[in-house]
Parts: sequence; C-alpha cells; structure tokens
Amino acid sequence: MIRVLVADDHSIVRDGLKRILAAAEDLEVAGEAASGDEALALVRANDYDIAMIDMSMPGLAGMDLIKRLKIEKPKLRILVLSMHGEQQYAARALKAGASGYLNKDSAAELLLGTLRKIAAGGVHVPEAAAAALLQAGEKPPHETLSDREFEVMRLLVEGLGPTGIAERLHLSVKTVSTHKMRILEKLGVGSTAELVRYALEHRLT
Repeated sequence: MIRVLVADDHSIVRDGLKRILAAAEDLEVAGEAASGDEALALVRANDYDIAMIDMSMPGLAGMDLIKRLKIEKPKLRILVLSMHGEQQYAARALKAGASGYLNKDSAAELLLGTLRKIAAGGVHVPEAAAAALLQAGEKPPHETLSDREFEVMRLLVEGLGPTGIAERLHLSVKTVSTHKMRILEKLGVGSTAELVRYALEHRLT
C-alpha cells in the first residue's frame, strides 16, 4: 500500500483528493495537513511514501517546504499539485527535490498514475518543465532569481505588499523590501505594475 500525505490549505481540495485516492486499492491517504508547517510536523512524526503538496500554503511553502521535507526524510517522494503554470514552477520544484509536478486541472487518472510512477522511483516531468530544464543558451532574467526571490516575486504579483509577504514567509519587512529591490533590478523593471506585466508576458502567473 502506498501511503500518501495530502497537504493543501483548502479543505474542499483535500476532500476531493481523498475521494480520488479512495477509489484506488493500492493508495491510501495516511495523513492530511492544511499548511506547510503542519505537513512538516507530520512528516517528522510519521512515515509516508509520498507527500502530495500544494505550492502555495500559509507559512512554510513552495521551494522551502520541498527542501525541508527532503532534509527530514530524504527518501520521501514529493508530488507538487499547483494552480501555477508548469513552465517555470515545475522546473524549480524538481530542482528543489520534488519527484513530480501536476497542474490541479489534471484528470484523476493522470494523478493516480503519477502517484504510482513516483512511488516506484520514477519522476513526472511535464513537457513545459522538461523544455525549461533542457533549455540551453541565455536564460530569461527571472531564471536568475533565487528561490526566495522567486517566491517573493510570486506574492508581489498576487497583490500582497511587503508586510503581507513578511507575515506569509516569516521574514522581516526590511528583508522583503530588500528582496523586492533585487527582483526589480534583476528583471529590469521599475515598479510592481511593471513586474506584474513581466510575469504575465512570461506566463509566470
């Protein structure tokens, strides 16, 4: 039996995922978490084969969560389920230690097949991510951002201000402001509005 931890801050999403897994004889939901911190605590206390995590949750999330989970349990397989576009996020998630990345729009059959594949040691790389991982030549400016800067950029584009981002990522407002300054500098944009336009043009949102 493949033991799966389901981590998503929306209970309706967790319920839907539990229903999908309940239809499979070889998969069971062995735990559920509503935040990254809760997921990390459960992984520390229990043994799961796969952690199925949302990319955007309160507190610890995104690349930081993937890295922390792998530090705690190096053999844990991680499947990221996200609403975010595959092209940029999937490549970063896989580099951070995830074994697979699926968009939340994916069909139930693909989800079950992917869980079985990564439980057996495989990796699920979406086509867009594979292209990004193999891409040679000059990188677009956003690929020069660190994982933390990328996370701050994503939240800025979502409409959060430095104070809201600081609370979400457990950082000081000053640190977030420094990250924002570096992000604008690296991307060659002069304001948050221009940053949003950049993100839309590069399908980062």
